[in-house]
Formats: sequence, structure tokens, C-alpha cells
Amino acid sequence: MSSALKHIDEPRLETDLSYRFEYLTEFMEFTGDDIETIHGAAETLAPLVPTLVDAVYDKLFQYDATKRHFVPRQHGYEGAVPESVEELQLDHEQIQFRKQHLSNYLVKLVSAPYDTKLVEYLDLVGKIHTPGKGSPQINVPLVQMNALMGFVADAFNATIFSLGLPAEQTEKAVRAFSKLLWLQNDLINRHYCERS
Repeated sequence: MSSALKHIDEPRLETDLSYRFEYLTEFMEFTGDDIETIHGAAETLAPLVPTLVDAVYDKLFQYDATKRHFVPRQHGYEGAVPESVEELQLDHEQIQFRKQHLSNYLVKLVSAPYDTKLVEYLDLVGKIHTPGKGSPQINVPLVQMNALMGFVADAFNATIFSLGLPAEQTEKAVRAFSKLLWLQNDLINRHYCERS
């Protein structure tokens, strides 16, 4: 016996962030158990955040298409800016500033309550990579955002697999984080759809 067909107000998905997030979490079956799993991993993952952040920036610095986005002044950064992609190094002050932001983001993912405030924060992550929010000089193409999210998802999986947890716990963690990163990816992609 099939369940009743649920009506979704599709135009509202584009205008009401909470409604969109509720729909996505229900559709993906991102539940309280998933959130509990993510929060439960916080203590284990926290010491690994600096390694994950370094891996992300090492990857971003391998390609001119991604590295170039770190030359313009970053929103909130007040120090000296590099003059060129070639001059920019991983130990530059602006990169340390960005690394701290990424660390804060990763910590928030595993520790913050999954409430309206967090949903707005996840949505802001999408906005700040477009010229409409943050620095007007920063306009990261969607292909670069998708590449980054794919890399981060794989890095999360590799980190979880390296913990040597029991198989059931590993499966729960991989599935919970996969859903979470798909939710984040939607809240990035939607800001690119608005521009087209």
C-alpha cells in the first residue's frame, strides 16, 4: 500500500529557506539520528580538523583556477594582500585567516545545534562565494565549488574510515556526513541558480 502523495510548494522552495531545508532533510531522510551521529563524532574529529584544513588548501593551491580566488582581499580580512597568484603562498596571512574560517566552519558542522541559525549559516556559505555577498571581487565559479565539495566529502569519508570504528558506527557516520554535505551543496548551488 503506497502512502499518500505529499504536496510540495515548489515556488516556495526558492523563497523560503526553512521550508527548503525541511523538504531536503525529509527527502534525504536526514534525521535526528544523523545529527546525533555527527555531534557524537565531534570529539573524535576535532583534533583532525587542522589536518583536513591543510589538505583542502594544499588541493586548492594545486590549480590556478582555484588559487586565484585567494588573491583578492577576503571579506573581513584587514592585512596585506598578495599582488599575484605567483606571490601567494600557503603561509600568507590572508591564507591563515581563510584557514581559520574553514576550521570554524568544520567545527560548527559537528557541534552546532541544527536550528534556523545553522541553516542560515550554511546558506551564507553559498552566498559568500558569489559577488552578491562578501567581497565583490570574489566570484568563484560553480564548477570550482562543486570540485571543492567533492574533495571535502571524500576527505571526510577517508577520515571516518581511518578512525577504526566498528563497521556499524562507520556506516552511520559516512551516511550522516554524506547527507549533510549534500544539504550544504544544495545551499551553495541555489545561489548560482539565482544568478543565471
